[in-house]
Amino acid sequence: MKPINARVSKSLPVGTRVQVCDNSGAKVIKIFSVKGAKTVKGRYPAAGVGDLVNASVVKGKPGSKKQTVLAIIVRQKKEYRRQDGTRIKFEDNAAIVLKDDKGNPKGTIFKGPIAKEATEKWPGIGKIASIIV
Repeated sequence: MKPINARVSKSLPVGTRVQVCDNSGAKVIKIFSVKGAKTVKGRYPAAGVGDLVNASVVKGKPGSKKQTVLAIIVRQKKEYRRQDGTRIKFEDNAAIVLKDDKGNPKGTIFKGPIAKEATEKWPGIGKIASIIV
């Protein structure tokens, strides 16, 4: 897990339902904690692109529902600024489910583009991703 070069705005607070963009069996997950989030007292922790989150599966295959999973956020609607001054935003919020905390994805196919910041931070995702923006 390496640091990233962009100032990613944290736009997905705890309780957000996020689409899953891989073939792991989960369709929608609900974030219930953000790993390594530091906030002030009383504020909900929030996640952005490249963050590791704990989530529960809300929709998906019958065997995967109601399970807790680790996931990485790979797209967010809220725009964020890159080091070269460009701003980037995506059409939807999306995550990828992991099989362990080292960053190895559970699925083998990713649908849609993946943010460059997520692939820099988690090389396991970058190996499988076909479209990196």
